Amino acid sequence: MALETWQQALIGTLFTWGLTALGAALVFLFRTIKREMFNLMLGFASGVMIAASFWSLLDPAIQMADDQGATAWIVVSIGFALGGLFLYGADKTVPHMHFGPKHEVEGIHTKLKRSVLLVFAITLHNIPEGLAVGVAFGAVNHLSGDPRVATLSAIALAFGIGIQNFPEGAAVSIPLRQEGLSRRKAFMYGQASGIVEPIAGVLGALLVTHVASVLPYALAFAAGAMIYVVVEELIPEAQQKQTTTGAHYAVFGVMVGFIIMMMLDVALG
Repeated sequence: MALETWQQALIGTLFTWGLTALGAALVFLFRTIKREMFNLMLGFASGVMIAASFWSLLDPAIQMADDQGATAWIVVSIGFALGGLFLYGADKTVPHMHFGPKHEVEGIHTKLKRSVLLVFAITLHNIPEGLAVGVAFGAVNHLSGDPRVATLSAIALAFGIGIQNFPEGAAVSIPLRQEGLSRRKAFMYGQASGIVEPIAGVLGALLVTHVASVLPYALAFAAGAMIYVVVEELIPEAQQKQTTTGAHYAVFGVMVGFIIMMMLDVALG
């Protein structure tokens, strides 16, 4: 019996959440993380998200808009811009704390603990990732061509997001350990940052399944949201360095992450 679209999205995003938890579990092995390695992990996550934004989201959005007889460049531009604006609004509304040395707090004023604010920061990042996987599975039956190819492309996206979630999980739990939390609490907070992905994934899949006309907008929306996260948060944070070569680790991470995601999507999709 074939799985429904939302069930496929749920499995895909449970996989990405699982790798977040697996990465967060590194806190049981390591107490600290070198700044260079932290930069490398953030750079890697950025590279994966940049590549996924085009090959897994914008490219099929353009194809689908053409199939629907719409002006593709207008459709994807609107969706992309709305994705960025949505994350901008969330960034200014949801209280969270950046991982940089200054621990800048954004969003509405709150008395929440620093550890919770740090988790909220990564949770914001994971919303577009879960949404991207959900709409990718939702697009399977609406794209022209072989549905099996579209399914493989959605699986490649889930796999790529999962891969970058592994170091991201560690990038949450280990700094929380350095903040003074116990290993168990740091792990629980770290894995909890990814729980939003299955929620966003299922909602995205259900939306585009029942309202096919919004699918190209939804794909571009997810891409815009991911690029916003990369440019506003991940790359600036990855450029923080303690040595003269610190920033180079971030660049190498971006290159490797981009190549891996590109290979996955081109080879499978």
